Amino acid sequence: MEHIGAGLAALGVIGPGIGIGLLGGMASNAIGRNPDAAGAIRSNAILLAAFAEGLGVLAIVVGILAMVLPAAK
Repeated sequence: MEHIGAGLAALGVIGPGIGIGLLGGMASNAIGRNPDAAGAIRSNAILLAAFAEGLGVLAIVVGILAMVLPAAK
């Protein structure tokens, strides 16, 4: 029961995973509709995926910190 907070913090990885999936699908759709803008769409998609992945890493770090640091009593 002491690691419930860490598990809940690690659930924060689900959101960025879904976001990156949606981003990839929409970027592919946009490139399919307008191949001339593929470079700009791809660079924006990579940048946004990096931001979303950063949120996932932050959630993992918070979960690890919740397990390692003692609870304030």
